[in-house]
Amino acid sequence: MAKLILIIVTQILLFAAVVSAGKGQNFAKTIDKKHFGLRKEKLTHFRVYWHDILSGSNPSSVVINPPISNSSFFGAVTVIDNRLTTEVAVNSTLVGQAQGIYAATGQRDLSALMVMNFAFKTGKYNGSTITILGRNAVLTKVREMPVIGGSGLFRFARGYVEARTMWFDLKSGDATVEYSCYVLHY
Repeated sequence: MAKLILIIVTQILLFAAVVSAGKGQNFAKTIDKKHFGLRKEKLTHFRVYWHDILSGSNPSSVVINPPISNSSFFGAVTVIDNRLTTEVAVNSTLVGQAQGIYAATGQRDLSALMVMNFAFKTGKYNGSTITILGRNAVLTKVREMPVIGGSGLFRFARGYVEARTMWFDLKSGDATVEYSCYVLHY
């Protein structure tokens, strides 16, 4: 009797091992978006002013890799923690920080790869972020870059931003850029 029980238990364990071995192929599955609290998508528009300050004793942008030559900015990499405000003036109401990097990627034109998060610090969007990744043709009047994601109230975000330079100091490199953001989110 003990041998029979041992044989049955062994067969059950062997059967369970064979059945579970095939489950490695099922690493992904479709889930209901309501599980994440996702309902109807919303389109949010907001306008912020991005203050890129390279000068002074407390810059918000620091070049961590200089350009490869004096004749172009190609190869320069800058890390940023720029103020996002409600108005053009740098001392206007702070709503968040633009944190990330930009790299000068154009050899024959002034363009940059922008990789940054807009981290909001006030009001309804406090703690939420949007992520922007794209090409910025700096000398173009209006530049469009994609919003590729977000967090908090902007979870599953997508959309685009339009950047317009409002002010630029040729000597210091300091600039203020208006970002008009169109973000689809749940």
